[in-house]
Amino acid sequence: MVSLQAEALIPTPWGNFRMMAFAEDADNWMPHLALVHEKFNPNQPTLVRLHSECITGDLFHSRRCDCGEQLYRALEMTAEKAGIVIYLRQEGRGIGLINKLKTYNLQDMGLNTVDANVHLGLAVDAREYDIAVDMLLQLGVRQLHLLTNNPDKIEALEHSPLEVLSRIPIVIPPQAENSQYLQTKRETMGHLF
Repeated sequence: MVSLQAEALIPTPWGNFRMMAFAEDADNWMPHLALVHEKFNPNQPTLVRLHSECITGDLFHSRRCDCGEQLYRALEMTAEKAGIVIYLRQEGRGIGLINKLKTYNLQDMGLNTVDANVHLGLAVDAREYDIAVDMLLQLGVRQLHLLTNNPDKIEALEHSPLEVLSRIPIVIPPQAENSQYLQTKRETMGHLF
């Protein structure tokens, strides 16, 4: 589906990672990314985080969600364990940034994150993980410890050639601005906190 188009060493506050851009062709402006720790060893079980893009949280540190904090915690943990963060370009649980902003307005009027998506005629969660599996296989990963709270990610990887040895929770303390959002994720979407 996708192949490695370019890579470079990226020093971060958490450690050195090879940023690897995966796409169908080299002209793609929005490739999926693998941040592979410089000491990654494909012959050992790997700590892996599948992270879907969240511009509001990852880049602008929005407190409406915990996505940015999860990303930074995942980079810290994968740096400690020579792991991988897969950064998937599927903003807003796969609905895109424009629709995500529309759902924020509906949430401000009292709908939760799930009901806001449904109100707009969108899927509750339209993300797919086949590309992440393909990327991990191309990187040589066969066994992994999955850093996630999302049961859909667990299921997707368990139905792939990859062997999930364990699920490791990613714990981020809730804040006043995102506590309702996190409660909806737990109660309605089955996230494991």
